[in-house]
Amino acid sequence: MKYIKRKYDNLEKFFKKGKVLIIYGPRRVGKTTLVEKYYKKFNKRKRYVTGDDIRVSTILSSRDLKLISEFLKDIDLLIIDEGQQIKEIGFALKMMIDKFPEKKIIATGSSSFDLSQKVGEPLTGRKRTLLLLPVWQGELTDYYTKYELKENLEEFLLFGSYPEVITSKTKGEKIEILTELVNSYLLKDILSFDRVKSSKKLYDLLKLLAHQIGSEVSKNELSNAIGVDSKTVERYLDLLEKTFIIKKVGPYYSNKRKTIRKKSKYYFLDLGVRNGVISDFNILENRNDIGALFENFVFIERYKKNIYSRFYGNIYFWKSYSGREIDLVEEIDGKLKGFEIKYSIRKKLKQPNDWKNLPNSTFTQISLNNYLDFVL
Repeated sequence: MKYIKRKYDNLEKFFKKGKVLIIYGPRRVGKTTLVEKYYKKFNKRKRYVTGDDIRVSTILSSRDLKLISEFLKDIDLLIIDEGQQIKEIGFALKMMIDKFPEKKIIATGSSSFDLSQKVGEPLTGRKRTLLLLPVWQGELTDYYTKYELKENLEEFLLFGSYPEVITSKTKGEKIEILTELVNSYLLKDILSFDRVKSSKKLYDLLKLLAHQIGSEVSKNELSNAIGVDSKTVERYLDLLEKTFIIKKVGPYYSNKRKTIRKKSKYYFLDLGVRNGVISDFNILENRNDIGALFENFVFIERYKKNIYSRFYGNIYFWKSYSGREIDLVEEIDGKLKGFEIKYSIRKKLKQPNDWKNLPNSTFTQISLNNYLDFVL
């Protein structure tokens, strides 16, 4: 398997007249491969440029309508890869789509905090955004049966779902790719941001989070552990989320007296990255974090499914003062769906009474028996 067909493989259906197509997501998840594939198939006039091309950057950051129009007028498709590297890219895209609403324009970017700030406001009402994440289990059903996906669960828990990792044949190759990803690419977007002074502090924070997946996190404890103030920790957490390394989940509460709501949970967008951060790729039978790995995996795969199916609800976790917890809560149209994620299939969990008393609420246990149905 050299190429994994992605959810957005048919980019043609995502175009809309008068709107720029924005494709963003973590580094190395296949954005460039996706647009190159579309570019090769496109049989009209076209141009493919990258954000680090100085000539292109000069033209598109000029705000000179005549110059930008000359750049675009003779083509039907323009692809700008790594567009976040171009100063004021949002204004250039706005000028182009306003002048030539019939043309197809694609911009890709690896950093949401960077790209969204540069394209968000200028392109209000003029863009369609696609988030591409590491490979979703549903994208593998063309290559594996459900049985085979379950048989390979340990691989996904240890090495994650980056395309290069999945298509690599040996454990050594997978670890090499992940090590390079963590060391060379993972924090690149954040460390280029001028308010981040210490890569060591940021990495120390990431290690602490890696050991607390599925658990509530105290910002004060993180602050004390790495030796920076809580506001800096909060800013670093925000940047780690906006660069697609972690995903924050806040608590659900309807009754402030009954529910603890001070802390959040953080999951890794990819478990290979998580295990790479702590340099632990030991097989499952030699680990004591199987439950946490499985919870993170199920949560993220469900999150990918929701992203690709345009789920418009909210996600939370839930915990009462009595100590009962529900790992994932989906709230949509006034209904609450609670999911408790457990690796073990031996024990059937009862629905917490406090949760049962909430109106329009349901409770489902997710385990090895039914997790695939939940994430596909």
